[in-house]
Amino acid sequence: MRLPTVAIVGRPNVGKSSLFNRILRKQLAVVDEQAGVTRDRNYAAADWAGRSFYLVDTGGMVPETDDMMEQAIFDQAEFAINEADLVLLLVDAHTGLVDVDQRIARRLHKSKVKTLLVVNKVDNDIQENEIFPFLKLGLGDPSPASATTGRGMGDFLDNLVAGLPELGDVEQGDDKAIRVAAVGRPNVGKSSLINRLVGEDRLIVTPLAGTTRDAVDTLITVDNQDYILVDTAGLRRKYKVTENVEFYTNLRADRAIAGCDVAVVMVDAERGLAVQDQRILDRVFSNRRPAVLAVNKWDLVEKDTRTVDEYSRAIEELLARYGHLPVIYISALSGQRAFKVLSLVQQVHGENHKRIPTSQLNEWLAKTIGRKHPPAKQGRHIKINYVTQSEIAPPTFIFFANHPKLIEKSYISYLTNQIRKEFGFSGVPFRVKFRKK
Repeated sequence: MRLPTVAIVGRPNVGKSSLFNRILRKQLAVVDEQAGVTRDRNYAAADWAGRSFYLVDTGGMVPETDDMMEQAIFDQAEFAINEADLVLLLVDAHTGLVDVDQRIARRLHKSKVKTLLVVNKVDNDIQENEIFPFLKLGLGDPSPASATTGRGMGDFLDNLVAGLPELGDVEQGDDKAIRVAAVGRPNVGKSSLINRLVGEDRLIVTPLAGTTRDAVDTLITVDNQDYILVDTAGLRRKYKVTENVEFYTNLRADRAIAGCDVAVVMVDAERGLAVQDQRILDRVFSNRRPAVLAVNKWDLVEKDTRTVDEYSRAIEELLARYGHLPVIYISALSGQRAFKVLSLVQQVHGENHKRIPTSQLNEWLAKTIGRKHPPAKQGRHIKINYVTQSEIAPPTFIFFANHPKLIEKSYISYLTNQIRKEFGFSGVPFRVKFRKK
């Protein structure tokens, strides 16, 4: 019925994210020498030897800590353990067996979840002969591997798929799911919105800006529609990105935008719409991704009967070029209109996949040209013969004309505005192209 879930757990800096990337054969999780880089659970579909499974990367577990962030990371790893069909306990061959490894192993014994012990950073035969002290953890024979070099990965992955539950019905993928990226400035409430939609504290939420560092995927089903929710690190202006880690997390956020079906661009109602919010929208639309603008923390704004209209007018003035962008006012904390965001996402996703019949387009074209003819240029009369929609996602319209290169930008803007007025495409950046008849 579903793909089995495999969670990678262990103390900080044993190479969990490196192993995650190695299994997936691509760079998804942020890897850095600084401890605590991976904080939330990071999900991705993986496969080996014909078996598919969800792989979950977790932050470094530090049991019995007083640090607020370390406690939150430990709780997230606990969630991953509780929902996993198989847990990979990763330990470090270089540092050997330490007390934290033993405490995590005791936690796994109590959970009774199936566990595979993996000794990472085994780069040669000498190190492989020194892994047997890890037998003290009571989790069976350890699998030696090196996430960095790939040594031993084949045998380890064979052990992994052997530990997966037997297949029942046909495993289902998520091809029909709508991939939704929550993007915005740091601390705007992206993780809070996803937690509200999921119904559990799946993503770490604290008052500290920059809590989310990876783009994190969460699969949910609402009203028979699957959604993959992607929480991204808060996008900052490039000159403010100084840490090596922040450079990569901004890169991850950009990739999340490029790979999503719809972006939910979140802004803070109290702080108002800033220049950086417009830059984030530019990133979304330069990638030709549909978008919804979600004004969060709306419950904290003092308002009367005119507040929504006044706020909407202010947004329209600041975002004149995004006049087609649907706007919703929400509170991720209280849940106010949170699920209506998904309804709006589904509508925009449908608009992005809408196809207008050619006959209907050319009826529209005749009326549109009748109201305003393309101006002549360089002494040449310009005639647009017909139009057709060649693609969806993004919708692409091709106009055929006798002198396509002479059509002025102002007239192109007129045509695009009339397309929106007639056919909608709310929240969708579409393309228009001109070719010679």
